[in-house]
Amino acid sequence: MSWRNVGIVYRKELRDSLRDRRTLISMIVVPVLAIPLLMLGAGALTARLVSRAREEIAPVMVLGGEDSPKVMAALRELKTIKIVPPGADFTNRINDKSIRAAVVIPRGFEAALARGEPATVQIFEHAGEMKSGFASGVLDQGLRNLREATVRERLRAHNVPEAVLKPFDLVHHNVAPPARVSGSLLGGVIPYIILILCMTGAMYPAMDLTAGEKERGTLETLLCSPVSRTHVVLGKFLLVLTTSLGTVLLSLLSMVVTSRAAKPLLAGAGSAAAMRLSLTIDPLAVAGVFLMLLPAAVMLSAGLLAVSVFARTMKEAGSYASPLMIAVILPAMVGVLPGIEASPGLALVPLVNISLACKEVIAGVWHWHFILLALGSSCAYAAAALGVAVWLFQREDVLFRT
Repeated sequence: MSWRNVGIVYRKELRDSLRDRRTLISMIVVPVLAIPLLMLGAGALTARLVSRAREEIAPVMVLGGEDSPKVMAALRELKTIKIVPPGADFTNRINDKSIRAAVVIPRGFEAALARGEPATVQIFEHAGEMKSGFASGVLDQGLRNLREATVRERLRAHNVPEAVLKPFDLVHHNVAPPARVSGSLLGGVIPYIILILCMTGAMYPAMDLTAGEKERGTLETLLCSPVSRTHVVLGKFLLVLTTSLGTVLLSLLSMVVTSRAAKPLLAGAGSAAAMRLSLTIDPLAVAGVFLMLLPAAVMLSAGLLAVSVFARTMKEAGSYASPLMIAVILPAMVGVLPGIEASPGLALVPLVNISLACKEVIAGVWHWHFILLALGSSCAYAAAALGVAVWLFQREDVLFRT
């Protein structure tokens, strides 16, 4: 094995890739520019739309209540709703969004309250529709306040202190450090993002270095050079691995910078988004995730190179590589799913093991038996994928098939 020859092929492919506009766009421009635009633009747009929906005066229909003036007065005092005349088709009007919610007050409601009899108030809404949910929430809170006021009146009427409803206080204390809290929240999301970025970063270079060279007619020239095919495929593989890891690092760096830049904008509002952006991760966990990412990146890069070498054109290579994205997304989602814990069996499942191991490490839990088993099996899969890629490059019927 001559690593000098491998380095020559690698540097040659690297120069060609850096001259290719599409490679620069997929590896540098998209992570550096697209991610901040998505995070800031989509986040700001979502916050603006939600804020407008909360402030909107929602039309609400009240059915009944003619004999309950106190309840009607309490509903009219709610600031973000507007009571419209009642109608029999209120469910259809909620569905077509001409009104946002409806309240049905039973006949004799206040008289029943005065007698201490139970009564039921019904709220109708469009489940899953944001503005209807906000209007329903306002109605719900207003009626809850009325219920609490009624309870207090009854207690005072019987000379019972209000403290009887609250015999003791309940206080929660967090014993986990901030890094572990952040890790528990982000542990499933970060491995998912990293594995997807590994795949997307390696996809175009792998297709271009195989099917792309077949289309351009440069693969034959390269194979005629005094360098063995093993050196050629290893040089190409290192370039694909470089773009994969480069895409991940640039994307993560872009996310960190964007989060820090957006934090002052959201901190003034005290929003939940600002809390999420203030999450911290242990640097040791970041190093552990990167270490476990390496065999996954090697496996994906070699696998894409092996699949793409079968294709005659870039279009055909895309049709081969696209289904692999699903094969990566599904295992990566395992870390996001609740209730799935690390086990020796899952440590042998490709990509699932990396996703779960990274999730545990980010959460601050170092299960060394699972981590070592997952890392060992991933290295074995990566070596097998690289071996298949090298073997396919030795076959003329694969390289020059028509």
